[in-house]
Amino acid sequence: MTRTYSELILLPTFRERFEYAKIADGRVGKDTFGFSRYLNQSFYKSPLWRQFRDKVILRDKGCDLAMDGYDVEKRAYIHHLNPITKEQLINNDPAVWDLENVVLVSFDTHQAIHYGNYDAIDKDPIIRTPNDTCPWKTAAV
Repeated sequence: MTRTYSELILLPTFRERFEYAKIADGRVGKDTFGFSRYLNQSFYKSPLWRQFRDKVILRDKGCDLAMDGYDVEKRAYIHHLNPITKEQLINNDPAVWDLENVVLVSFDTHQAIHYGNYDAIDKDPIIRTPNDTCPWKTAAV
């Protein structure tokens, strides 16, 4: 099954999006480029990846699994919905850069996707109020 961003965002709940995005066979340690440290590190530090990452963060409005109200507060990860192999990365396969193959996730969600532990995710959406992220402004009193 090939997973796509377009299908993911049609799912109405965070739980459904998580189930869609998680590793299908539940196996840890499948050989992906993530297990080749030298390749992994050089890829994620590249200017091309950083530009792509910024594009994904903007598209998903900074929200975990692109779900409104689930703001990624700390470390943002870009998760490939269909895992990328070393060969795909080395050969610059279009799947590596396909916006339909990626979604923004938080660290906790990324860990849970790979290790299958949904209960480890902080699932409560952040309730926003006017100026709540702007310390020098206060809400009208």
